[in-house]
Amino acid sequence: MKWSLLLALIPALSASAQTSAVAPPKEGKQPVVGTIVAPKDKDKGIKLSARAGRSDALYHKGEAVTFDIKLLSDGIPLLTGEVDWVMTKDGLPLNQSGKAPVKDGAAKVTGKLDEPGFLQVRVVYRETPKSAPITASGGAGIDPTEIKPSMPVPDDFDAFWDGQKKKLAAIPINAKIEKVESTSKKVEAFDIKADSVGSQVSGYFARPVDAKPKSLPVILTVHGAGVRSSSLGGATSWANQGYLAMDMNAHGSPNGKPDQFYKELADKELKDYRFVGRESRETCYFLGMYLRLIRGIDLLTSQPEWDGKTVIVFGGSQGGAQAFAAAGLDSRVTFFCAAVPAMSDHTGMVANRIAGWPKLVPVGADGKPDAKVLEASRYFDDVNMATRTKARGAYVSTGFIDTTCPPTSVYAAYNVLKMPKQIKNDIESAHPYPTETTLAMMEAVHKHVRDLKAQ
Repeated sequence: MKWSLLLALIPALSASAQTSAVAPPKEGKQPVVGTIVAPKDKDKGIKLSARAGRSDALYHKGEAVTFDIKLLSDGIPLLTGEVDWVMTKDGLPLNQSGKAPVKDGAAKVTGKLDEPGFLQVRVVYRETPKSAPITASGGAGIDPTEIKPSMPVPDDFDAFWDGQKKKLAAIPINAKIEKVESTSKKVEAFDIKADSVGSQVSGYFARPVDAKPKSLPVILTVHGAGVRSSSLGGATSWANQGYLAMDMNAHGSPNGKPDQFYKELADKELKDYRFVGRESRETCYFLGMYLRLIRGIDLLTSQPEWDGKTVIVFGGSQGGAQAFAAAGLDSRVTFFCAAVPAMSDHTGMVANRIAGWPKLVPVGADGKPDAKVLEASRYFDDVNMATRTKARGAYVSTGFIDTTCPPTSVYAAYNVLKMPKQIKNDIESAHPYPTETTLAMMEAVHKHVRDLKAQ
């Protein structure tokens, strides 16, 4: 694995955690685990951690889940103390809370969940009653592969999307391609635009120099929440690995502008874009975003170098949602990677479950969801897109303490997939996912390409 590829991809994949309009609550720093040594800079101060007792953090319904609490001061266990704790169903109240005594730097907290889902504990420690709180969270999956969709697929789901795709097909691609300076001598790079429904497609396209006709797989990389340029480095790095690659920004925005340009877009024209038009499936902002995925694939598969069979979509958070959508709406997609996917189980509240970002459906003071938004949201849900994909494989990840794209919502979508699939459980991760997850996704892409070539 070439580190240049990883370094180029990480900014685009993790951008949702950096610029998402919905930021997760601040979490306590991860503890130093292992043999206690003389304090180092990273050990200084008080460190609090919470982790399920089992190494895989997986349990069954009704089974007691014990979380191990660790409390260190300058790397040394605190002899005594006390922590406050509260247990939730992936963020929803369970009326399980209390105080736990700390002895020799350790405490235990136990809870349970009588249904498939996720149990999370949030722990708080204060040195004195007036001290700032130090917090940590831990998560455990409770038969997560048994989580079901909160609502069925709408009866006219296919008819609606078929109609939208016909509208897109009626618009000429009208591609505009401008060569740009590549970061690799082995790769040609281009700023590429194309007409679509609503906003244009805008991305950076890259291909290996002297690529032969019908020789290369294509990969479309897509972005997390926020407003930014497409990534030239990301597209170029995939091309260096032997792909026809396009990194496409989520909004059809011009590429390569100063940071201030995108900040102004985010503050004005695209402010709170995630809620724009959500009262209707015809006006929902994500309608245009999802149709641009199909147009992006149109661009890539029209290249003479495409091998004619391999199409991969790759993204995290909002990009993970786009990966699900592309696979559900376009039968050309053969494989997709979706790290901590957003847009999952929008209707979770009807089953007393938490929904994923962007928490699209508002709930009134009476506790009831907005009926119009609830209905419209079903057409933009990973859970329903997953029922329609013809892809041959998928790789998904989830963080067990992710409050932005909660693991309950991710598993609701993952469980519906009916092809060879894999999910990576990042037990100690909130929304930002670790580098090893990006590496695992990349390897899954390469394996898919090898497998198709072998066939």
